[in-house]
Amino acid sequence: MSRLYLLRHAKAGWAMPGVRDFDRPLDESGMADAEAIGEAMRARNYVPDVTLCSNAKRARQTLEGLAGRTDTGRVLFFDTLYSEDAAGYLDIIRKNGGADSLLVIGHNPMTEDLAMAVSGDGEEAARGMMNHGFPTSGLAVVRFPGNLAEAAQGNGYLEAFLTPADL
Repeated sequence: MSRLYLLRHAKAGWAMPGVRDFDRPLDESGMADAEAIGEAMRARNYVPDVTLCSNAKRARQTLEGLAGRTDTGRVLFFDTLYSEDAAGYLDIIRKNGGADSLLVIGHNPMTEDLAMAVSGDGEEAARGMMNHGFPTSGLAVVRFPGNLAEAAQGNGYLEAFLTPADL
């Protein structure tokens, strides 16, 4: 069994003139939410062996907020987690899927699309919450019967969906 944690980056401020979208930082509530999700992950023993993080500033800052509250394992950064679609995310996960548990810190709509695509079944409450949207700092916890290198559409089980508002 393996576990995939899909985390949408925390809330970022609006882009300032002359600042690329890629370089938008978290706002104050975003940093607090990242820390709250980190605490929730630690309390539930959601500990990734490896974290794959978008290189965008808001994703890296989300990782910093988490890392101050919980273990994030070995961290790898990818520019492509900013630009790829859900299929690209799945490809990156498969290529790095030798671990028993993997955290991906990425962006929407890719994170939400991937969580929906791989979750063939799941806890009714978690599925209901995720169907109402995937807010910033939302965390989908998807369990797979085998290795993450073999993760595919529909073969995961959504065991939890956490948002800062629900903590």
